[in-house]
Amino acid sequence: MKAAPRPCSIADTLALVGEKYSLLVLREISLGVRRFDRIARNTGAPRDVLTARLKRLVDAGILEKTAYSERPKRYEYRATPAGEELAPVLLTLMAWGDRHLNPDAPPVLLEHDCGEVLAPRVVCAHCGGATDPDRLRHHTRAPGWTTTGPVGD
Repeated sequence: MKAAPRPCSIADTLALVGEKYSLLVLREISLGVRRFDRIARNTGAPRDVLTARLKRLVDAGILEKTAYSERPKRYEYRATPAGEELAPVLLTLMAWGDRHLNPDAPPVLLEHDCGEVLAPRVVCAHCGGATDPDRLRHHTRAPGWTTTGPVGD
């Protein structure tokens, strides 16, 4: 019998938004693209796959679906507050890709309202300190688990 994987919010989140087209839908929504045809065009997602991803994101409360036309019935999608909270995840993924995959020519630059190109950084909300790995300590709260794996393994 296969052992259960580590309980983890990362795994739970990836089960919901970790598929390529889900993240690209969130990118498009964050850029103000809200209609199915434009989302399909800009992501390259097959229409059936996009329909399934949008439904899943709406069902999970990450997006909301609103009619913008009655005849024919057409919808647009907007981020809910939970969906908006994923924006920093997209920004840090983009920054990683810019540094490691497109260092000479990032395909998109985001300018902060201070006038500089945005360089996102995750910091502690309490003290403002960096979240570098050497400054973090893990405390496992899942019963039967330690930071290195299941108890007794």
